[in-house]
Amino acid sequence: MAARPVSGPASRSAGADDPRDGPTPAPPLRVRRVLTTRAGGRSASPYDSFNLGDHVGDDPAAVAANRRRLGDGIGLGPDRVAWMHQVHGTDVAVVSSAGGETPTADAMVTDQPRLALAVVVADCVPVLLADPTAGVVAAAHAGRRGAADGVLDRTLAAMAELGAEPGHVEVLLGPAVCGECYEVPAAMRDEVEAALPGSAATTRVGTPGLDLRAGLRQRLAELGVTRVDTDARCTFEDDQLFSHRRAQPTGRFAAVTWWEYARP
Repeated sequence: MAARPVSGPASRSAGADDPRDGPTPAPPLRVRRVLTTRAGGRSASPYDSFNLGDHVGDDPAAVAANRRRLGDGIGLGPDRVAWMHQVHGTDVAVVSSAGGETPTADAMVTDQPRLALAVVVADCVPVLLADPTAGVVAAAHAGRRGAADGVLDRTLAAMAELGAEPGHVEVLLGPAVCGECYEVPAAMRDEVEAALPGSAATTRVGTPGLDLRAGLRQRLAELGVTRVDTDARCTFEDDQLFSHRRAQPTGRFAAVTWWEYARP
């Protein structure tokens, strides 16, 4: 498995620094993020080789093996990775385990430690969110429709119900098709721009385009989230990533996040 980890330590405060003056502080939390690539899996062409999407026509046994490898590779095991049936909508599932029925949703939220949330993409924007103070993480699938319809608004609202605050939330916008490569009809660009200001773009050949990550960053700022990082890789240009616009059929790579207590 080839993966690109991103992590950052943070502390959850509870009480005074001196336990004699109040409750003992809770252990510090660490948010983990992993982005996979095409390399290192079992899938055959055209899904070669680390395809994690179970809805694209790949051999189910190969996808299952790849998902097991991901779970083992991040040190949690496959039974601690939650997946979604993504439908380009705005529904958010609050999950407490990776077992049971897979939710039909385009975002998941949890406050459980060492429970990884996975989103799979091949041009859409994978969005990983975390409030390391509250111990709440989320993974969202922001394609054109979901981004314009407010999937991140609903994700942040679900996080808030678990105690997250916008000012504490950290976001990673993962690899996606860039504005210079995402060509769309002018009417579609204008429609998305009206719903998600900042997303209108022009491709490198001068035609109408969309930069969803730019629009999402602007929307996050409007929602009070300012700590936003972007993985600037373009899925259409980078052949180490799956891209539905570049080749069909194709697989899906994953963006995964979870939190855990930091080791002393």
